[in-house]
Amino acid sequence: MNMFKVENDLRRFFLEDLGDDPCRDMYNDNEQTGGWIAKEDGVFAGAGLLERGVKLLDANADVMLHVKDGECFAAGDELARVTARSESLLQQERVILNLIQRMSGIATHTQKAVKELSPNGPEVVDTRKTTPGLRMYEKYAVRCGGGKNHRRDLSDLIMLKENDIQAAGSLTQAVAAAKAYAGLSQKVEVEASTLEEVQEAANTKADIVMFDNMTPEQVHKACKLVKPFQQTEVSGGITLENLHMYRTCPVDFISLGALTHSSRALDISFYIMKGAKV
Repeated sequence: MNMFKVENDLRRFFLEDLGDDPCRDMYNDNEQTGGWIAKEDGVFAGAGLLERGVKLLDANADVMLHVKDGECFAAGDELARVTARSESLLQQERVILNLIQRMSGIATHTQKAVKELSPNGPEVVDTRKTTPGLRMYEKYAVRCGGGKNHRRDLSDLIMLKENDIQAAGSLTQAVAAAKAYAGLSQKVEVEASTLEEVQEAANTKADIVMFDNMTPEQVHKACKLVKPFQQTEVSGGITLENLHMYRTCPVDFISLGALTHSSRALDISFYIMKGAKV
């Protein structure tokens, strides 16, 4: 992740959460020790922002990370420990927890999806269905879980979906217009919802053909229609529950919007320990 952006975001997040902080004078300035404890099994994501966030509030904080990003942990594990001023421990608590719970939930969900398709299935990729303002963190969490990022924003790749095709007049016209506009390194992907549309896409210069909301049987048929230079992707309605049905489909990627828009935050708690020091 871009740590300059992380630091700027953390400042904004802390400002949102702390407000005028009327309780800041209630606590002494002594150092205390706290720890992040997992309440359930999962995959960790967010080590860098945890450390950066704590040190933004107390430059002298001593942080010890017990897990790295992408590593698995079990319920009851201590994920990290920090010694810092009492005030800073209380100020960072909610913001850091919100972020690492969210990111670890996505990483855990992604790892389950990757394992469902292992060892020889398609690659698991995410989508742009992310929380506004948190895309960098959520896509990083997908990578921590073993998945791959699709496009980070609209400039990464030209994707032609139903509305783009309607606006252009036809699938063929949409691809031709996109190819004329695209730079030398910019790929064009086109969505196809029927076998007829797949055949039309195969006769264009589209680099990637997306099979949208197709059954595994339809996907197998669609793969026989595309050209050798065209990569393929399955998308639409894919969940952990039905992912196994697509394991043998000879496509390059399976994209799951659910990785970022439907992952549950993991249960992680922060505790200040009595008399403890790192």
